[in-house]
Amino acid sequence: MNATAPHKSYLLVSDFDQTLSFNDSGLVLSELLGTAGFESKVAGLARINLVQQGGELAYLLLHDPEYRQVRREHLVAAGKRIRLRHNLPRLVEILEDGIDGFQFGFYVVSAAPEEIVQSALEGIIPPDHIFGTRFHYDAKGEIESIARVAAGYGKVAVLSELHTRLHVSPDHVVYVGDGSSDVHVMLHVNRLDGYTIAVSENKYLAPIARRTILSEDSLSVLVPILEDIVGWRDPLRIRALFERHGLQIQEWDKVRTDFLTIREAPAPTLPA
Repeated sequence: MNATAPHKSYLLVSDFDQTLSFNDSGLVLSELLGTAGFESKVAGLARINLVQQGGELAYLLLHDPEYRQVRREHLVAAGKRIRLRHNLPRLVEILEDGIDGFQFGFYVVSAAPEEIVQSALEGIIPPDHIFGTRFHYDAKGEIESIARVAAGYGKVAVLSELHTRLHVSPDHVVYVGDGSSDVHVMLHVNRLDGYTIAVSENKYLAPIARRTILSEDSLSVLVPILEDIVGWRDPLRIRALFERHGLQIQEWDKVRTDFLTIREAPAPTLPA
């Protein structure tokens, strides 16, 4: 009698803002509050490098007078307004069912406030699989201090904690992100022979990621996972998996993107 082959366990960790969603949490919260100028404030913090990239909203919530009014209920309400990328529940379902002997535990690590992410993903991803920025609140419900910011190196710390607690080796970690705040964690995952996927053409991120995939559909990240981890090289087999779930891949263009800046060369200096 043939023994059943054991599952190969992987940890799939994703950013949230503009990776699983179309919106930036800070913009959605600002619209809820009726506060303008969020992007310019973030740009100003980035210029002076006061906080790690991705941690700007946490800083504003703690220090900016226009955001000091925020309570936990505002964060939950903002989460309900966030538009998620298409077919996220189906992605979670496929990963939970396993693929050809591979099992993927799905976790979210985000610099966004944890209440926003949990509210946006309610009924899709369990709260204990979501790690965001955490706050301490005072007796009046106001934000008193920051307990943890999952941005920059903070994401590396959460990821290290996860694969240690879940007994998943670092080379069985897959990380998906979209922006500059994911650079530290992607370099960390690559160094330990894990696998990284960018879902944007961010000029700092795309050269680091093992694969870049652009789509408005959450299921798109399955393509590089199926090809490079599960080992499916036949596109027809990948298309068949989507079709079993009632979906069709309508457009699939593989391109290589080069970023170039070309200037006039200075005139050569003639010897005297």
